[in-house]
Amino acid sequence: MAVDANDNYQDYRRALHNGAEKFRLETNVIGTRHLSLRRVGWLTVGLVTIAAGLGIWLVAKTGWPLLWMGLFCFLVGILYAAGPWPIASLPVGEFFSGFTMGTMILVITVYVGAGAAVTLTGKTIGGILLVSSPLAFAIGALLLANNIADWQEDLTLKRHTIVSYIGQRGGLIMWYGLYTAAGMGLVTAVILHYLPVLSLLAFVCLPKVVNNCRQFAARPEKKPSFHFAVQNLAIISLCVTLATAAGVFLHF
Repeated sequence: MAVDANDNYQDYRRALHNGAEKFRLETNVIGTRHLSLRRVGWLTVGLVTIAAGLGIWLVAKTGWPLLWMGLFCFLVGILYAAGPWPIASLPVGEFFSGFTMGTMILVITVYVGAGAAVTLTGKTIGGILLVSSPLAFAIGALLLANNIADWQEDLTLKRHTIVSYIGQRGGLIMWYGLYTAAGMGLVTAVILHYLPVLSLLAFVCLPKVVNNCRQFAARPEKKPSFHFAVQNLAIISLCVTLATAAGVFLHF
């Protein structure tokens, strides 16, 4: 919530600076809902403070490695929209969003849940990277879809996302590639015995995901089509979670 609030706050301020009146008044929630910029700023500070407090409490209960992992995620979350060169305005946004939300959250969950029972060796981290890859790539694909749909608006806001370099068509090719990588990551994790065989049941969602991809690619715009990318993330997350849980429960 803090990241979302900060994104809107920073984007609104940047729109004021760049004279992007249409974005400020018709797209950003602060403008469309006539919210107080000052109050949104304080709300962001409050949410960050609460999150930091909970994080420090967890560090006290677990160990110092969590502090460094948490600091990395906090920095990505804050610098995603803040600073002179926000991550969201660079061609690395997809990587940082997918890695932080798809991979680092899983690493932190394993560390907090298992504690001393799990040693974060190279092999363990490699396994976590594979296990988290379907969600990491799906999250990256969601951000890429957002950048594809907003590429003209991003230029107005002086954002130079990956789409500004490879074009909308190149972005769509990359978008399909991310979903392909998600599927390959799942299969590889099963082959290397990091995930149970029944995890492959997640591919039951493939027809729906492919159809959503085609719907978005046919009209890559925010209002009529972006929800297809959101659906894909939700469907992939649900199917991978349920299929993996079934495999763990049935030991297959």
